[in-house]
Amino acid sequence: MRVVVTRPENPARRTAERLQDLGHEPVLLPLTRAIHHPDAAAAALAGPHTALAVTSAEAVRVLSALGQRLTPFLDQTLYAVGETTANAAADAGFRDVRAGPGTGAGLAELIAGYAPRLDAPLLYLAGKPRSPKFEEGLHGKGVAFAVSEVYEMAPIAYDETFVRGALLDPPADAVLLYSRETARLFWGFAAPHLKKLASMRLLCLSDNVAEIIPREFHRNIKIARHPDEEGIFALL
Repeated sequence: MRVVVTRPENPARRTAERLQDLGHEPVLLPLTRAIHHPDAAAAALAGPHTALAVTSAEAVRVLSALGQRLTPFLDQTLYAVGETTANAAADAGFRDVRAGPGTGAGLAELIAGYAPRLDAPLLYLAGKPRSPKFEEGLHGKGVAFAVSEVYEMAPIAYDETFVRGALLDPPADAVLLYSRETARLFWGFAAPHLKKLASMRLLCLSDNVAEIIPREFHRNIKIARHPDEEGIFALL
């Protein structure tokens, strides 16, 4: 199949290699690029907190950029949204990493189980924009937390000719959608071409991502049973 990859460039290239190994034709269409704020991360770490939480490996990349400034915090408990992010945290040197089930709501449930032991706020190292599910879950469970936005995902502008070639030359068979924001941005680019893409499969990481897709295309949606890349690849 001809598969559109909407992830940022570096992870998109790894995903493209996997697609090629499976015999598919990847089409790289990164919709955002990461802008890191390591000084914001350093300032947040210097404040009172009892543990860390991340819902993206991008936040871990920001922490890794701190170099020696991160060393004093590597023994702190770090709660990661899922296995991929947890592995990235372990690779960055964190020694007490606890992986959630892959969703923000599920991570909040995990942390709530430890909340009575927290003697200071949880520090959430977040991105912008982001889904509210994790923070809503913490509020609902009465977990005290502070948020520091340590990166942002800036939209990438493409001209119409490039988008048309990526989506229609020939028409894409599937698109991989990993977040609500990429789904929203993709739909903006795809909107002028939807008649020619009527049979394109919309492979979504979670229900939360699929909510962005207009109702008339819900018949094309497939949702990963487990919210990680293994789950989304199983839909191909």
